[in-house]
Amino acid sequence: MNIERIELNPNVCGGRPVIRGTRITVDTILGYLGAGDDVDDVLEAHPRIAREDVLACIDYARRLSASRSTVKVAS
Repeated sequence: MNIERIELNPNVCGGRPVIRGTRITVDTILGYLGAGDDVDDVLEAHPRIAREDVLACIDYARRLSASRSTVKVAS
């Protein structure tokens, strides 16, 4: 995936990760997907972005998750 499609800019959406050149956050895209929408649904809702942008959001989240350590929580 092309992670360069994602940008973090303190002047855009409070520095949250967005699709480069837009104000569409990675969280917004992941929210659609998590709710059961598919990539085509996301593209229909946001015609300014490309399939590669959606895939970059997924890859960004995967990389972020992989970089975090886990903590055992007492039950």
